[in-house]
Amino acid sequence: MTEQDLDKQIKTGSLLPVYFLYGDEPFLVDRAARRIMEQAIDPAMKDFNLNVYYGAECKGTEILDTAQTLPMFSDRRLVVVRQTDKLPVATQEGLLPYLANPCPETCLLFLAAKPDLRRKFFAELKKQQGTLEFKKLYDNKLVPFISAEAQTQGKKIDGAGAEMLAFLVGNNLQELVSQIEKAALYVGTRPVIGVEDVKAIVSQSKEYSAFELARFMGEKNLPKALATLQSMLQNGEEAIMILGALASHFRRIWRIRELLDQKITPVDISKQLKIHQFFLNEQISQARKYPVTELEVLFERLYQGDVGIKTGASSATVLQGVVYDSCKGSA
Repeated sequence: MTEQDLDKQIKTGSLLPVYFLYGDEPFLVDRAARRIMEQAIDPAMKDFNLNVYYGAECKGTEILDTAQTLPMFSDRRLVVVRQTDKLPVATQEGLLPYLANPCPETCLLFLAAKPDLRRKFFAELKKQQGTLEFKKLYDNKLVPFISAEAQTQGKKIDGAGAEMLAFLVGNNLQELVSQIEKAALYVGTRPVIGVEDVKAIVSQSKEYSAFELARFMGEKNLPKALATLQSMLQNGEEAIMILGALASHFRRIWRIRELLDQKITPVDISKQLKIHQFFLNEQISQARKYPVTELEVLFERLYQGDVGIKTGASSATVLQGVVYDSCKGSA
């Protein structure tokens, strides 16, 4: 089943008797589950027709008995099994006969993060028509996701705004959706969310500070980079988050540098890496300041910094060293 199939089923109310939603993107799993739950039963009938179980805390007989109980004052009963991957093996096996002949008056919804698909139960469950996996979104999928979410808010977001939001927030989809909702409210009746709107709503956020730090390091502006880092540390921002933001930024700078060394034109770099024109000149300028040998050293420092912080080294000392070393090379 695809997400489009699920959308159609929800919109038409033609829900299946068994759904299996799983994957390492919990936000998408939970959102799809909520949409099914909202369609499956009338909110006024939830007390009579909604049952929720948790894998490690329930017995298979409970799920079976409830799933086979006819709904009250409604056409459908909804049974939700969260943390299905934590169901005991014996419980899983006890549910197999039901999968072969589910009750048509029940919508049985299984949710899991990391199910062992080698087990017979999950192998059979995956064969169900209502199976859908939600994977973590790669960086190149974030801008389309942001654009689609803006549309759900009745807005468009321009390419630069979407790209900036993707960089600032990363693949934390719940935070992305929250920021898009804020942006939609911020622009009011204007139909398009622009990059300046994105800056305005996140300018006080930790993510924006990391964006500024990466930019100053990319420009090899040591005084501003150190000042920004000091401000971030004083505000209690996590060192691991800072290192992650820097790694994300300089991965792109490295890729741009490689393309520049191959004599690829800026226009083609923009097309290959899907960099919006708003950011292109600035990032190419940064890439020109960093030969590949310096980038190799920088990533080794980032790795060593990550290990050092996780083993008890001073966060401030580690990060100051990374910033200093990155900016001291020839510009």
